[in-house]
Amino acid sequence: MERAGTAAQHLDRTKLLAARLKAAGGQPYLASALFSLTVVPSVDVPTMGVDRHWRCYVNPRFVAATPVHELAAVWIHEAAHLLRDHHGRAALLVPEYRHDHHRVNVAQDCEINDDLSSLPSGAMRPEMFGLPDGRMFEQYLPGIPAGHRHLECGSGAHGRPMPWESSDAARVSGVEAAAIRRLTAQEMRAHAKGRGRIPAGWRRWADAILEPTVDWRRALTGAIREAASWASGAVDYTYQRPSRRGAAVPRVVLPSLRRPMPRVAVVVDTSGSMGDEELRAVLGEVAGVLRAVGIGRNRVTVLACDADVHAVRRAATVGDVVLEGGGGTDMRVGIEQAMKGPERPHIVIVLTDGHTPWPEVRPGQVRVVAGLIGDGGDDPPSWIETIRIPLPAGAAGP
Repeated sequence: MERAGTAAQHLDRTKLLAARLKAAGGQPYLASALFSLTVVPSVDVPTMGVDRHWRCYVNPRFVAATPVHELAAVWIHEAAHLLRDHHGRAALLVPEYRHDHHRVNVAQDCEINDDLSSLPSGAMRPEMFGLPDGRMFEQYLPGIPAGHRHLECGSGAHGRPMPWESSDAARVSGVEAAAIRRLTAQEMRAHAKGRGRIPAGWRRWADAILEPTVDWRRALTGAIREAASWASGAVDYTYQRPSRRGAAVPRVVLPSLRRPMPRVAVVVDTSGSMGDEELRAVLGEVAGVLRAVGIGRNRVTVLACDADVHAVRRAATVGDVVLEGGGGTDMRVGIEQAMKGPERPHIVIVLTDGHTPWPEVRPGQVRVVAGLIGDGGDDPPSWIETIRIPLPAGAAGP
C-alpha cells in the first residue's frame, strides 16, 4: 500500500520494494508484518520511520543513497518497533524516561539492532554504551546518557507524534496490529520447528506473545481503574447545584446527584527491607497509572510507613515523597492513618514487600489495592486486590 504525493515522484520505488522483498526473503516469518506497512514518501523524515498506525515514512534521498541490503535491514528495524509494541511499552515508563523520547528511541534501537546485521553505519548498538546484548530497552535505558540524540524512528517507537507523520494514509488498527503480532510469532515458531534459525531476541519475543505472562502494570492499571469506577458510582445528593427536574415543581428546590471524584491514599512501606530506589521506581509507575485513570495529583496523599507513620503529604511528583522509616513493618497502621485523614480516601494503594500483618476486615467503604514488590511475602486477605510487582531491573533487593 502506498500513498502518492509530491515526494513520491522522486522515490525509487523499485529499489525500496526490492529491499522489502529481500528482507522478507531473508526472514520469511516477518513477511506479514513487513507487507502490512504502508509506504508514505516524505522529504521531512530523516531516513525511515514509523507511526503507531503502521505507516512507514520514507525519505527518497535516503533510499537513493542506501544499498539494497542495508535498506532491507532498515525495513526489519522499523517493523520490529511495531511488532515489539515499543510505543505501548514507552507509555508505561516513569516520567524521567518517558519525557526523554530521544533516549527512549536509542534504547529501543539497541534492543532491536543486537540481532541485525547490514544496518547503515552509525546504527545504535548496545556495545556503543558498554552494555551487553540481549536486553529489553527498559533495561538499557539507565545506561543511555540523558539527552542522547540520534535519528528518530517516529511515534511507532517512542510514542511521541512527529511533524512528518500523516493522518490520512491507510492505517492498521490496534486489533489488526495484535493479530499481526500473533501471526508473526506463530510463523517464527513454525520456522524454528523446521530447523530454521531465529535470532535470540525474536525467539524471546515470540515466546512472550504466544505464552504471555501477566503484565503487572496493566493489572495494576485495571485494578485502580475498577476501584475508581466503583468510587465514582457512589453517588450522593447535593444542593450546591439544583436538579433540572426542579422546573417541574415550582417553589421547590430539588437536589441533584453528585458523582464524587475518587481520592487516593498511597501507603508506602519504608521498613528496613525496602530499598529507596526500588520504591521510587514503583511510585513512578503508580503515578503514571493514576494519571492514566484521570485522578489528579491534588487528590493523592502519600504516607511513609514502617511500624509507624512517619510522613503524610500531598504529592505533586514522585520527588515530593519523603521516604522516612527503616524500622519494622506493619501496614495496618498506615491504612488506619489514611482512613483518619480529613478527607477519607476511596482507594488505598499499599506498596510493600508483603512481610506485614494486614487488617482482618475491610476498613469501611474503601477499596484496597496491594502492590507486592518482589517474590516474598504472604498474600493479603481476599478482599484486597493484589498485584505482584517484580523488582526493577538491576535492583539488588533487600
